[in-house]
Amino acid sequence: MADQRVNDVGTPGQGPGGKGERGGLAWAVTEVAAPQYVVIALPPVTGLLAHGWTGAMWGLLAAALCASVPVGVIAVGVRRGRLDSMHLVDRKSRRGPMLTGLITVAAGLVLLALLDAPAIVTATAAVMLGWVLVMGSITMRWKISFHTGVAAGAAVVLAHVLPAAATLAVGAALVGVIGWARVRVSHHTPTQTVAGAAAGAGVAWAVLTLTL
Repeated sequence: MADQRVNDVGTPGQGPGGKGERGGLAWAVTEVAAPQYVVIALPPVTGLLAHGWTGAMWGLLAAALCASVPVGVIAVGVRRGRLDSMHLVDRKSRRGPMLTGLITVAAGLVLLALLDAPAIVTATAAVMLGWVLVMGSITMRWKISFHTGVAAGAAVVLAHVLPAAATLAVGAALVGVIGWARVRVSHHTPTQTVAGAAAGAGVAWAVLTLTL
């Protein structure tokens, strides 16, 4: 069973696309849907959809303030051999990046508020802070999936600037594919992917409800 097969570090997959056999569709989905890429892309995309190119510029600032430093810290850690990969498969290695993310996202959010950034951009940064606080706290004790959490939360954010029903339907399908991929490469159990999606979407909904 997958729940018995996956531990904090991950175990080799048993078939094509498994952890021990890099390559294939599951690995491609895992790489493309990495949370680091999503959190960098989400603010400018949301800003663009809501306020055009001016909003996109604000979104790029939000991405630079809130996402670039944590992503850089992880990249340096991987290069120096302190971290297993950009996906932080080993749950114990997530503490440092989570702390860095908490500090930088909080500081970026304060600066965006002081600069009077568009509400949707500031709210997106607040969602990111919520992800770090909630899913970061959970992952210190249990390996929740950030891949599905961030993807599901991003769908909720985008549903505020795009037709909601269609956006959420497409988002749910993509989250399902991402969850399958994370289980397929033996980085998560099905329970961990479902919990991640629920947490990420729930945080996004709560933060947007309170801020917009």
